[in-house]
Amino acid sequence: MSGTEPTADGLYELLAAYEGRPAAIGGTGKDPVNLPMIRHWCEAMGDAHPAYRGPDAIAPPTMLQAWTMGGLSGHTDRSGAYEELSALLDGAGYTSVVATDCEQEYLRPLRPGDEITFDAVIESVSPRKTTKLGTGHFVTTRMDVRTGGTLAGTHRFRILKYAPAGRPPATGPATGTGTTGTATTATGAERPSARRPRPVVNRDNAGFWEGVAAHRLLIQRCGDCAALRFPWLPGCADCGSGEWDTVEASGAGTVFSYVVMHHPSFPAFDPPYAVGLIELAEGVRMISNVVGVPYDKVRIGMPVRLEFLRADGELELPVFRAGGED
Repeated sequence: MSGTEPTADGLYELLAAYEGRPAAIGGTGKDPVNLPMIRHWCEAMGDAHPAYRGPDAIAPPTMLQAWTMGGLSGHTDRSGAYEELSALLDGAGYTSVVATDCEQEYLRPLRPGDEITFDAVIESVSPRKTTKLGTGHFVTTRMDVRTGGTLAGTHRFRILKYAPAGRPPATGPATGTGTTGTATTATGAERPSARRPRPVVNRDNAGFWEGVAAHRLLIQRCGDCAALRFPWLPGCADCGSGEWDTVEASGAGTVFSYVVMHHPSFPAFDPPYAVGLIELAEGVRMISNVVGVPYDKVRIGMPVRLEFLRADGELELPVFRAGGED
């Protein structure tokens, strides 16, 4: 849990003055809600719920933010307040950023043909906090998404703007190198590495991370309809039941899709590297790194096998090694 630190430089007062200022005014979705995007989303997520198909289809509620995204060309209806706030944080040495969590509230289903409008506001800026990643400020924006003038849902998105541990903000003394611990390479050697971001562990997914610590990849299974689901959720998307248990994945899988990350660079990573959407033998999909093969040799359909990467002294992660057929 992060701790609040007092500041004597007046920075927080400047940051807090941005609370309530707009981040976007009168934004419009670049496309209406449409079946092709719904289909692509459902295929990527492995969600075959019948409500998202056919003439009376609705959009998956979790697509709420997708209809507001500006793509590579961005939006022209953003206000300057958010950029000013970010510049203040950058100038104080909080130049790194990581998304920490989001909260969504769904008020009405979206259907193909709905035109999307949205407004966003800087809802809150936290006092200075110290986390395992480093010291910085949490910034929360709230977006209200509408169609036909009716509020369809809200999307709260929270980031941490921070100076990585070992690299203090510009207002403090310069100490450390930003490198802690070691990471295991594909050959088994250990090399110094910046700390990878910590996963957000909460009451809904704590069991998954307990399984990882024991070198077990656990998949949730509905206690009523027996549907498997991943990532972990508090309830079944098929029947709504809150009852569940787990099954252990065999570790076999294939690359369903992948991207190669070139930019932005991050101290804990060494781009370019492949990030895969892995279809497990049990039928669910998860996102993880593909290791054991050059990034430009990863292919859709490639067999992979689960293994556990020791990222540092505190963190292990499930990854998938290419060529993992038994």
